[in-house]
Order: sequence, then structure tokens, then C-alpha cells
Amino acid sequence: MGEYCGAAPEEDPAMALVTPLPPTKHPYGCFDRCSTKQVFDNLHGNISLDPLAREFVDTEEFQRLRDLKQLGLTYLVYPGAVHTRFEHSLGVYWLAGEAMNNLQMYQGEELGVDCVDVQTVKLAGLLHDIGHGPFSHLFEHEFLPRVVPGSTWSHEHMSALLLDSIVDKHNIDIEADHLKIVKEMIVASSMFGTTKSANEKHFLYDIVANGRNGIDVDKFDYIGRDCRACGLGCNFQYWRLLQGMRVMGDEICYPAKDYLSIHKLFTTRADLHRTVYTHAKVKAVELMLVDALVEANEYLGIALHAQDPTDFWKLDDTIIKSIETAPNNELDKAKGIIQRIRRRELYKFCNQYSVPKDKLEHFKNITAQDIVCSQKSSKVLLKEEDVAVSNVKIDLTRGKDNPLESIKFFKDFGCDEKFPITDERVSHLLPAYNQDRIVRVYAKKPELVEAVSEAFENLQLRMYGEKTQVHDTPRKRIRFH
Repeated sequence: MGEYCGAAPEEDPAMALVTPLPPTKHPYGCFDRCSTKQVFDNLHGNISLDPLAREFVDTEEFQRLRDLKQLGLTYLVYPGAVHTRFEHSLGVYWLAGEAMNNLQMYQGEELGVDCVDVQTVKLAGLLHDIGHGPFSHLFEHEFLPRVVPGSTWSHEHMSALLLDSIVDKHNIDIEADHLKIVKEMIVASSMFGTTKSANEKHFLYDIVANGRNGIDVDKFDYIGRDCRACGLGCNFQYWRLLQGMRVMGDEICYPAKDYLSIHKLFTTRADLHRTVYTHAKVKAVELMLVDALVEANEYLGIALHAQDPTDFWKLDDTIIKSIETAPNNELDKAKGIIQRIRRRELYKFCNQYSVPKDKLEHFKNITAQDIVCSQKSSKVLLKEEDVAVSNVKIDLTRGKDNPLESIKFFKDFGCDEKFPITDERVSHLLPAYNQDRIVRVYAKKPELVEAVSEAFENLQLRMYGEKTQVHDTPRKRIRFH
């Protein structure tokens, strides 16, 4: 009972006379709403993925981003910071689309912005971080320079290499010229971003990774996302800049009234660096993990994976478990460090100092050898392997220079003149310096804190003639029973 008694479709004579239509293929950059997929993001709401974007998202190389935490090991200090490169990449894709939609709406005819341009910029936003290694920036800036001295490896360059590999491996249908432009947009702000294929529309290269002045949708997303994840307030309003941006002379310019909003973008980023990304305990954990990765590198060949995009995508944050479960006894030291991290037995923070303003220009990174050579007491003989040093640089994206000096503004939308604005024309309360250099020193063993702290103070006296740290190193408390 209840069975369907009609003929099967293939047995229906009427259906046999109908030639099935081939699947609809949309030209690059064009698609309809039926072919999009909605993904809900907790920062931006609904994000619509077009068919080509979905092809990339559904690859194992892109799905790997789910296993790369956006802020590496920061979650050990800020428990909510467990968001990943996957959701950040979707967010940048969406913001890139919003920026392009605004330009297309108000200046599309004037600039010749078409659906192909929109698609290309959105893909660059989606794929700009696929080349990140385990624990994000730690892999690139801390680990690789230790095992490959003079390394110029960058996640942007690896993203471009990996993109070629993904297209070939998964037979993704994208024209070679468009793929080339996507890769150029990804590396636009890095040392590899030297060429632009397009003879016109150079402003398109400033939307995802802006090497010209640092304002890009990548920052818009990670600033808002990181502030929310870490429970910090964020009063920077990226939508003002998205709605106000205007292309003048192949350069994205902003209303003069948004000067302080742009300044807030850079200062919020600097605050995140100071309070989250380079938090003293976050750096202690990172220094320990780098030591563990260096110890494990020879056995696991971690650095070798970074040279081949077809192999590199297999590296992610789960490498910690690979070290812990490895049967090789040579990894006992690396395993021991990771166990110390899990037990919260971190390298002991001794003290820090900010480099004096008049010494910033000629400052060179402090090394463990510098600390050891400054020891005067013979109570404990320090070795370089007993000391860890973190040299922190915090700026507004342009080193000692003010990034706002590279930005052009306009009076209002009826005005065709663009001009720079200097700080003194806006407020005398804005900072005169745009960079901080902070030196932090750690003892790898608790019993060496006093000796390392003393050597660190001696180094300051030798370099600057005075102690430049904020306060003396706290002495170990004596408990009375």
C-alpha cells in the first residue's frame, strides 16, 4: 500500500523524447542567487558564497584553515580566542565584496568596475591566508628564522603557490589571467608584491592587502573579530570607511571628516598588539613552543614542508599532538616542553623595558647572549640556553612613520580635489611618535629569575646609563607557616 505505481522517469515515453539540458555554466564573475550558499558568521551575519568561491572553500586545503587558530596560542591567556583562519577568511571575502559593491554602485561606470573585478577581489580576500603555517605568525616570524637563518619565507607567497596547486589538483575552472591577478592581490602588501597585471584599476590591489597605506578589509575583519573573541571593546567603525571610500586618480581616498576614524583603526590595531598579540604570558608560551618545534624539526622535517605547497597544507596546529605521540626518543625534550605548557609551568617573565625614543632609530634586537654577557655576579653562571628574549615592535603599520601621511582625503563628494592631512591640523593630542620597541626577558628555570633579572638590569645600565624598566623585578615571596 502507498507504493508509487507510475512509470519511472526513464521509462516514460514522453520523457524519452526530451534531451536533458547541460548544467548552466555562468561566465567568470557572473552568477545568480540560486547558485549561492548562505553561511552565517557571528561578526557579519549572512555571507553569500558564490559558486566559484564554494569550489575553493570545499577543497581540503581551504578546510585546513579550520585547524589554524587565528591567534595561535593566545587562547591560553584569553580563553575566548579560539576562532580560526577559516572564519576570518570568510569575513574578508564578505568585506571585500561590500567594498566592491559600494565602488560599483557609486563609481562603477566611471571606473569601469564590472562583475569580473568584484569576483577577483572577493577571491583574493577569501584566499589571502591559505598559506599560513601552524600557529599563524609564530611559524613565519619565530620558528622558521630559527631553523633557516635569513629566511624570507612569507605566508603571502605560500598562499600564491598553494593557490596554483589547488587549481591544478581540483581542476577549478578559472582563467589564467584572473588567477594571476588574484595572486598579485594576495601578495600586494608583501615584499613579493612588485608587479600588477592590470594597466588600469590599480586601486583594486589596495582593497584586500594594502601596501600603499595599510587600510584594507583584512584589518577591518581581524580587528573586530579579535576584539570580540578576547572580550575587548572595539569602537572602530569600519563601515564608515567602506561607505565613504572613493577612487580619485586610481587611488582610494576618504572623506576628511573620517581622519580620526582612520587613526582609530591604526591605534586599535596597536592596542591589540600590546594587550593581546604580545601579552607577556602569550610570548612566554610562544617562546616555549618555538623551542619545542626547533627540537622536533630534524625528526619531523617541519621546515622542509614549508618549501613544497603540495605538502605544506598538511601542516596545522595539530602538529603538537604529532610531537607528543611520536615514538622517537629524540623528541623527549620537545615533549617535555609541551607538557610544561600544559601544566602552565611557563618560562618566568623577569622584566621589560621600552627603548628610549632617542635610541629607537639605531636599536638592534637584544639576544640571550647580550644578557649572559652582562652578568656580574658569580653566584650562578648563566648560559644562553637559560635565557629567552622577546623583542617586540608595535607601530601603526609603517614603522616610525605615520601611515596617515600616505592617505589622501577629499572635502566632500562634490569636490574633485584630493589632499593629505597632517596631525597638527587635526589635534595636538595625537601622538608624536608612532612606534614602540619593547624588550622582555624570561628565565627558562624558576631558580634563575634573580640572576637573569640582575643581568638584564646590568645590560640597561651599560646601554643607557640607567635602568629603563618600569619597576624592579619582584622578589620571590617568603611564606611563613
